[in-house]
Amino acid sequence: MYDIIIKNGLIIDGTGEKMYRNDIGIRGDKIAKIGDLHGEAAELEVDAIGKAVCPGFVDVNNHSDTYWQLFLSPNLESLVYQGVTTIVGGNCGSSLAPLVNSKDIETIQKWADIKRVNVNWLRMKEFLAVLDEKHLPINFATLTGHGTIRRGVLKDESRNMSTIEFEAAKRMLSDSMDEGSLGISTGLIYTHARLAPTEELVDLAKIVKKKNGVYTTHIRGEGNDLLESLEEAMKIAQESGVKLHISHLKAMGEKNWDKMKEAIAIIDHAHSIGIDVSFDVYPYTSTGSVLYTLLPAWVSEGGKRMMLYRLKDPTLRKEIAAEMISSEIDWSKVEISISPLNKTLTRRKITDIAESQGKSVEDAVIDMLIACEGRIITTMEILNEDNVVMALKHPLSFISSNGSGYSVNHGASGEIVHPRNFGTFPKLFSQYVRYSNLFSWEEAVKKVTGAPAAKFGIKNRGVLKEGNFSDIVIMDMDKIESPASKENPYQYSKGIDYVFVNGKAILLDGQFTGAKNGLVVRH
Repeated sequence: MYDIIIKNGLIIDGTGEKMYRNDIGIRGDKIAKIGDLHGEAAELEVDAIGKAVCPGFVDVNNHSDTYWQLFLSPNLESLVYQGVTTIVGGNCGSSLAPLVNSKDIETIQKWADIKRVNVNWLRMKEFLAVLDEKHLPINFATLTGHGTIRRGVLKDESRNMSTIEFEAAKRMLSDSMDEGSLGISTGLIYTHARLAPTEELVDLAKIVKKKNGVYTTHIRGEGNDLLESLEEAMKIAQESGVKLHISHLKAMGEKNWDKMKEAIAIIDHAHSIGIDVSFDVYPYTSTGSVLYTLLPAWVSEGGKRMMLYRLKDPTLRKEIAAEMISSEIDWSKVEISISPLNKTLTRRKITDIAESQGKSVEDAVIDMLIACEGRIITTMEILNEDNVVMALKHPLSFISSNGSGYSVNHGASGEIVHPRNFGTFPKLFSQYVRYSNLFSWEEAVKKVTGAPAAKFGIKNRGVLKEGNFSDIVIMDMDKIESPASKENPYQYSKGIDYVFVNGKAILLDGQFTGAKNGLVVRH
């Protein structure tokens, strides 16, 4: 007797091997049998004839934690409807633990209103215990944020760590990995990490290497200094021996689009000399970025308080505006998506806002940042489709959302989130597999299941195999698609009929069940 039998499906097992027709029997939270089960009985039988049966998708670059959605919208429906069964948080240098004190959660205030959640943890094990009690619908794992540690040790100071401080930072990283973190992430474009020397990152990566974790990095620059930033990442991996993963690889801005081929060449060379390197990409040409990162780097040194002080100072304001003019940013491609003044600013290009207020673009940006205390998220249509395709197809790439889980009801907030939050994985299969034949179904499934799970050390998931956890997706290969768009992102994906997490259906015949059977995945 099985709890669930999935019959007649085309099994795409997550290894890249050719699909085949067979049955799957689930008992408890594990795959008990893959074989002919037509003579067997189960409490739930699903006929998957003509449909693909895959491992649940593993989103290794997810921000449901740092956007507070784990707490504010914990059903994470936009991910469930995409077939995502495991997410990795703590990306881009910011994690929700470990904290020296609860004030250190301010490292994520650029993305979320931190006043909306009560932080009742400090250590990584305490944070993960909170999530154990919360019972999410999908599995959650996390990295340790380098920026979070650095802020905890240095507070709002922008400087190198002293020897004593750095020893404390190393202990925090080591302890957090012992308590469940998969590794460390860096966000080297953000305030509290910009000044971190390469040597600091190498030493931290060595700790991660000893514990067989992964080092992920939002590199220092993705525009003019893309290539130099990638070379630094390769240097860190080569000197430490750590497993390296580049977050959301891209070349930002038309004048930098031709750097993408050379960026890929740098990665290929690193791989050829033995560096364990991979990268993720999302299948869209628009980015989601924090507005203040488009200012001159020195403006935000010392944190939000110092940034706002400089923006308000009349003399410094003139200097900031002059540097913004010389930066060559095409502000006509920058649109407000999330801010505390949601319905006043959202869906509007910065150039249109400036024109309506009778201001220069530079003055409009500075005034908005002051009014919103620095918390403005933008979307920018500044990537090249050919580069996106090049990255998607590359054998070392994974596909991830770089997004978060939402309910369609979130649209009432006035925030215009990126469509990747609702459509990343179905768009991959519909646009790049079914329509353009960029790669096979088997290759695409591996890029979102077996390959990322193996790289990030997520055991017994990502591959359909007897004894593995029963995280399973059944999708209609003819119907899978994402209607989510820039104009209307709040639309759930279509064509995912069933999603099972640890042996329980969280999507049943296309309907969200409300089941919360996800587990916290620890290193």
